Amino acid sequence: MSTLNDHARPGRRLRRGSVAVGAVLAAAGLLFVANASNATGARRSPQDLAELAEAQSNRVALQATQVDELRAQVDELTAKEADVPQVGDGSAADEVAAGSTPVVGPGLEVTLDDAPADAPHRDGVSADVLVVHQQDIQAVVNALWAGGAEAVAIQDQRLITTSAIRCVGNVLRLHGRLYSPPYKVSAIGDENGMRAALAASPAIQAYRRDAAQVGLGWRVDGRSSLTLAAYSGATDLTFATLPAGIDPITGASAAPSATPTPAATP
Repeated sequence: MSTLNDHARPGRRLRRGSVAVGAVLAAAGLLFVANASNATGARRSPQDLAELAEAQSNRVALQATQVDELRAQVDELTAKEADVPQVGDGSAADEVAAGSTPVVGPGLEVTLDDAPADAPHRDGVSADVLVVHQQDIQAVVNALWAGGAEAVAIQDQRLITTSAIRCVGNVLRLHGRLYSPPYKVSAIGDENGMRAALAASPAIQAYRRDAAQVGLGWRVDGRSSLTLAAYSGATDLTFATLPAGIDPITGASAAPSATPTPAATP
C-alpha cells in the first residue's frame, strides 16, 4: 500500500509516606477547604484554555452583532442625508470586493471534513492525514478566487483582503471566532470556472487523494442562489512594535550611544 505521507499536507512506584508528608497533605486539605469556601457564590471564570477560547469567541460574536446593528443605523442615517454630497462613494463592485455589502447569486459550496473514526485504512497512517488543515481550506479559497469568485465566505464569515485563516489542531480560527469541522466554503461566481480551478489545484488534488484513501470529507455542490452576508468585523490593521532600545535586526538591547566628551579648553 502506498504511503500517504508522500504528499503530506501538513508509572512510578509509590513509597510509604512519612509523618512530614502527612502534615503537608493535611495543610493542603485545609487550603483546599478554604479556597472552596471563598469560591462559594462567586462567579465562575474560565478554568482552562479551551473555556477561555470559547468565552472569547462568544464575546467576539456578540460584538459582531452589535457592529451589524450600528452599521444598520449608520446606513439609515446616511440614507436620510441623501441631499448631502458623499465623498469617496465607491461603486457596487468596490463594495462587493471589500465585503461591505451582502451578495446574492449562483455559485458553489465546498465542504471539507475530518475522517470519521471508522474510516478505512487508518492503521499506520499519521494523524495529520486524517484531519482538515489550514492549508487545505486556504487551497480551496485560492482556487475559488482564481476561478472567478466574486465573493467568498467560510462558515458564516465573509472573507475580505485582510482575512487570515488559522487552524489550531482541527479547530478553525477566523476573525476572532472558533469553528469545528465540517468546514463550508461558499462562493458566488461562475460555477464552471470555479469547478475547473478546483480540479486544477495541485494542493486540492493531494487532499482528494487522501480523501479517497482515509475518508476525509469532500463535497462540491452547485447552488442556484447563495446569500453571503456583509463582513461585520473591524477593518483596522494592527501591527507589532519593538520596545524602546531593542535592535530590530538582532532583537538584542541596543547599546546606548556614547555621548562625546567635549574637549578641554586650554
